[in-house]
Amino acid sequence: MIYYITGGQRSGKSSFGQKLALSLSDNPVYLATSRHWDGEYEKRIDRHKADRDERWTNIEEEKHIGKLVFNQRVVLVDCVTLWLTNFFVDTKNDVDQSLQLAKSEFDGLTTQNSDFIFISNEIGMGTHAHTEIGRKFTDLQGWMNQFIAEKSDQAWLMVSGIPMKLK
Repeated sequence: MIYYITGGQRSGKSSFGQKLALSLSDNPVYLATSRHWDGEYEKRIDRHKADRDERWTNIEEEKHIGKLVFNQRVVLVDCVTLWLTNFFVDTKNDVDQSLQLAKSEFDGLTTQNSDFIFISNEIGMGTHAHTEIGRKFTDLQGWMNQFIAEKSDQAWLMVSGIPMKLK
């Protein structure tokens, strides 16, 4: 099964995804995709880690999630936005190349016999980005969100901590 959870920043996506993962497994995997950008970001990472207890297996992988092997596990991927950022930065803001690489990694991961929960930000619902790079990334995020949502078995939108089932 593929579960897709999207919403705005601090909408409750990660909490909902973690509860879902624990309802499916006593020992889920938390697949963190964030880079360790700076000291402030380290604090964010530490806060996320503190949300999880010893039941979780924690794995960090910035981009190449398709190479990881999970044997009938429940895997929470948090998050698509940070994962896409890594491709976008490394390709020097090439939207097409980033999208192609991300789709390939997604397909490589989800062909396994496991349950996957993808957390993503819905960044295109606010004001338009003021920079060309910001607009490109918003497009990239929107296209990847559509790709994951299409392939998902269930899709959820989080608003103010309230999950709304889309499919």
